[in-house]
Amino acid sequence: MIPPEDSLIEYPSEFPIKVMGKADPTLAQALTEIVLEHDPDFDASTIEMRPSKAGNYIGLTFRITALSREQLDNVYRALHAHPLVSVVL
Repeated sequence: MIPPEDSLIEYPSEFPIKVMGKADPTLAQALTEIVLEHDPDFDASTIEMRPSKAGNYIGLTFRITALSREQLDNVYRALHAHPLVSVVL
């Protein structure tokens, strides 16, 4: 665990998480549920969505309130574990 004084992020802070996944009608809802598990105050109306040129993928940006490095690590792992997700940044 990284001590708070060694972190490059000051907590709490707004933190964007970008996810690229297969274009599937269930993707946004499934990922929103994952994000809400880690940030119960997340406002789903703030999600940014961008389809790929060919329409095979969709990019989603979730702006969460990051409270700790541990929380960020956990949400990244949970999002990356979803079968429709290709990349989490």
